Amino acid sequence: MKNKKANILTENIIFIVLNLVFLTILILFLFSKASDVSFLEEKYAKQIALMIDSAKPGMEVALNMSEAMEIAKKKKWEEKIVSIQDNVVTVKLHEKGGYSYSFFNDVDLDVLYFYPTQDEFKFKVVKYK
Repeated sequence: MKNKKANILTENIIFIVLNLVFLTILILFLFSKASDVSFLEEKYAKQIALMIDSAKPGMEVALNMSEAMEIAKKKKWEEKIVSIQDNVVTVKLHEKGGYSYSFFNDVDLDVLYFYPTQDEFKFKVVKYK
């Protein structure tokens, strides 16, 4: 009888310890992904696509991308951070990867330009196709 109680107690302790280890690993994973570059790429690609979808012809839109510029400078990525082709916005903050997101409006965009000194990405919606 005594042996059964001790056995149940050790099983419960092992179960609790394993659950705590699993939860700790899960929380560490979530924190690492929340501050990851891929999260910012996704965020900016979706913001730009939503702005294009809601823009009317003649509107000029500016987006402050200072967080993205800091990370791109740290990763020594001086290439084109934002590109838009065939209704797809791609934000790339490092050499490998990038995040693409499509938008619905079929619009002509003026030349996309970036102001590195102001950390702003600007574009102008010219007309609907």
